[in-house]
Amino acid sequence: MTRAPANLLAVRSLLLTHLDNAPGPDDLDPGEVGIVGDPAHRGGYHCGSDRVVTNDYSVVESPRDRAGLNDYAAGLDVGQFRVTTPKGTFDLPHYSRWLVAQCAANTVDTRDIREVIYSPDGTTVKRWDRLGKRSSGDSSHRWHTHKSYFRDAIKAGRDQTAVVRRYLTEIGLIKAPTSTEDDMPTAQEIAKALGDYLVTADIWPNGYGDRATNPKIALGTFVAAVANDTYTMRGSTARTEQAVAQLAGKDFTDEPAIVAGVLASLTPEKIAAAIPPTMAKQVADELTRRLVE
Repeated sequence: MTRAPANLLAVRSLLLTHLDNAPGPDDLDPGEVGIVGDPAHRGGYHCGSDRVVTNDYSVVESPRDRAGLNDYAAGLDVGQFRVTTPKGTFDLPHYSRWLVAQCAANTVDTRDIREVIYSPDGTTVKRWDRLGKRSSGDSSHRWHTHKSYFRDAIKAGRDQTAVVRRYLTEIGLIKAPTSTEDDMPTAQEIAKALGDYLVTADIWPNGYGDRATNPKIALGTFVAAVANDTYTMRGSTARTEQAVAQLAGKDFTDEPAIVAGVLASLTPEKIAAAIPPTMAKQVADELTRRLVE
């Protein structure tokens, strides 16, 4: 039986909380925000695994959909609304155009959206497709906008409210957060913290003898030298900052690929320099064991 997943129910709730009974001549009604298709509906993102059809486009056109297929629906419809705030008057076509622009710009909070079928003006029907496979939609999308989400994101339970919350903030229906207590540190702040830590950390004790004949000692001596070299580490701070900034803009959907990319960019020197005091000896012992083998 096809079910409505919690993450899309959260999107529905957010929309209705702020657009149902919102100030304006035409608010959004609960019946206009749908997730699961009616019992006769077969195929597409409003259906789960019990209702998909042979060669269903919502399954076969993306490995993300094939991997995420279960009994959850992965589509959400938004109906007509018109709301007036101190920032102006906004309606479904405005929301749809704004959303498509965000998807086309590949903002982080839209990367789980596969497609948007909408009308930019209440007359013409268009489709934005992240996969570039489809461009049309039926006439019912003149009065409602359809969003399809990649099924793996729905199956994983990833939050999908961020982009909607951002829209509601931009049009003045909800206030932007004013507290900075939960702000994420910037790339510069993270890089500086890493640099300062590695400059001051006592990563490896002295007095281990002949580093040339003992790989464990050689590693420890090297790490200690890097940790105590203020100039080297401060010079590395900018590179660390750049790496963190690059990671901040990455799509974390494919975690193994991200990990592989990070590891590929690391030199032995960088790895050694980043080993914390509590782990350095364990790493050295493991390397020694492998060298002996």
